[in-house]
Amino acid sequence: MLKSVLIANRGEIACRVIRSAKAMGMRTIAVYSDADADALHVKQADEAWYLGPAPAAESYLRADKILAIALEAKADCVHPGYGFLSENAEFVAACQAQNIVFIGPNVPAIEQMGSKSAAKIIMTAANIPLVPGYHGADQGDALLQNEADQMGYPLLIKAVAGGGGKGMRVVEASDDFLTHLAGARREGLASFGNSDVLIEKYLVAPRHVEVQVFCDRHGNGVYLGDRDCSAQRRHQKVIEEAPAPGLSDQLRKLMGTTAVQAAQAIDYVGAGTVEFLLDSDGSYYFMEMNTRLQVEHPVTEMVTGVDLVAWQLKVASGQPMPLPQEQIKLNGHAFEARIYAEDPLQEFQPSTGTINHLRQPTTDQHIRIDTGVLQGDAISPFYDPMIAKLIVWAEDRTQALAKLDLALQQYHLQGIATNIDFLRRLATLDDFAQARLHTGIIEQHQNLLLSPSPQHQHQVLAMAGLVLAQTPQRQFSQLTAMRLNQTPQITFTVNYLGEEHTLCVDQTTLGTVTQDQVLLHTPLQQVKAGYYRHGDCITLFTHNGRAQITLLSPSVDDYSVSNEADSGSICAPMNGSLIASMVSAGQVVEAGDALMVVEAMKMEHTITAPTDGTVDEIYFNVGDLVSADVQLLHLQPINEEEQ
Repeated sequence: MLKSVLIANRGEIACRVIRSAKAMGMRTIAVYSDADADALHVKQADEAWYLGPAPAAESYLRADKILAIALEAKADCVHPGYGFLSENAEFVAACQAQNIVFIGPNVPAIEQMGSKSAAKIIMTAANIPLVPGYHGADQGDALLQNEADQMGYPLLIKAVAGGGGKGMRVVEASDDFLTHLAGARREGLASFGNSDVLIEKYLVAPRHVEVQVFCDRHGNGVYLGDRDCSAQRRHQKVIEEAPAPGLSDQLRKLMGTTAVQAAQAIDYVGAGTVEFLLDSDGSYYFMEMNTRLQVEHPVTEMVTGVDLVAWQLKVASGQPMPLPQEQIKLNGHAFEARIYAEDPLQEFQPSTGTINHLRQPTTDQHIRIDTGVLQGDAISPFYDPMIAKLIVWAEDRTQALAKLDLALQQYHLQGIATNIDFLRRLATLDDFAQARLHTGIIEQHQNLLLSPSPQHQHQVLAMAGLVLAQTPQRQFSQLTAMRLNQTPQITFTVNYLGEEHTLCVDQTTLGTVTQDQVLLHTPLQQVKAGYYRHGDCITLFTHNGRAQITLLSPSVDDYSVSNEADSGSICAPMNGSLIASMVSAGQVVEAGDALMVVEAMKMEHTITAPTDGTVDEIYFNVGDLVSADVQLLHLQPINEEEQ
């Protein structure tokens, strides 16, 4: 049996692996970058070794450094988690050359499934159903354009390497093909070191259903149920569930056996996921196989009672699989919601900063939180924006969904923008609740899902007034009332949803405030909300979602005085790295032309010209780190009279 494991990863998945490894009595070894020196996975491991600077290319992607640490730390094995080096065949080969066990499949399996085009060829030979498409080696623009035109639109361009929605573009028309091709290639090269792509017919409203498979070195292969991962944005999964709802027993078994057949076609060993597109007529098509542990594996663990990481470690030690197929049973229903540091109301731009306040739902055997952050931690622009995974279980789907909504309501986080309110709106969406699932469900309902959470303005402002009425010197259990348009004893000016409001507090008792909760008494009901105050910012965690109120006076002077930004100033939309610049000083551009590309947390944001003009100055070079709202370049608008 293996005795010590180095976790070649960070964040929640590193913590997840550490938990199972310690339960098995193994010594755990963490690695960390400059940005992660005080991270939770570093604190939880038995020992931690320094990798290098914050950028992943200089730390978590440095296979040579990680292998050197594994040798020096005398690790028996390396667990790669997911992302980073988890599907890097060269790293696997290097580990094997040093007699260090890699927790995952062998090199040929990774190579075969690591290329989406090669995988399609192998699956065709194994009689696995495929979506029609082009998977050839010829990558010429003209040939790809011709193949696309013959196939018809819409279609999907996919980077042949990698996953997680990176290097994927939906193309609706022939005229847009080359533009999307260039973007997919650039993203594939940046994320996976490979710019090759494949193209395939885009199914209009399919479901994304995947099957968890597991194989050992003794010829055994099983499937551990399925998961529905249809709720996606930009091909990135948002809420997953197990089992996939609405599948007949026959279809579920057929997809499971097909998935095992696909894994055994490449002599697979370990945990893997076979992903399918499920059409409305019940037809299903192989999409790809992920040769690693999936982000969403906890929902499978919740409905099967299996510890997949423990299985990985046992099988890597040469043991047979703990359970045969006939003993794997599905029980109840589970959901996983991915909590990201991003702002859904700002096109899901990544959010960086410090977690000033964090209060999570109480965990038990039916509520699980996989996370890698604590209150006070800084969220940097260098890595994936995932903060945590919230997993819930109940006896049936309806109960599990209600539990998910309640747990999200109880998840309080302040300091950075998150998608928690967005997740709640999705979880309570009628189509989602009724399991009318397809990969376009978020796009279909985006107007509803991407609107601010409905709040009762007067209640929100009244609760803010109660909180503000507290003095720094002491806490009040009974606070004074807020009445508008009356002579106040205390007056506050606040900003809420971009508008100024005056709050007046008199001596009529209307509420109760404790350290983290405010209770407002109204004529018909009592309204309760959690709250956190950070400087002049008050965050209320209400039943309807998060509300943020900023104190303007008396603590902020001359707030109304503002400096209007130069209309020609082109600024960064977020903290990140400048990865591409398409213009030079003196260049004339038209409105809508791409100017620069900023990347943060593996997400690209293309900055376009707001108007016709001439590029005066460029202030940053490709590769530079930039802060949100910093001026990247100056554009001199062309006077319409001069055109």
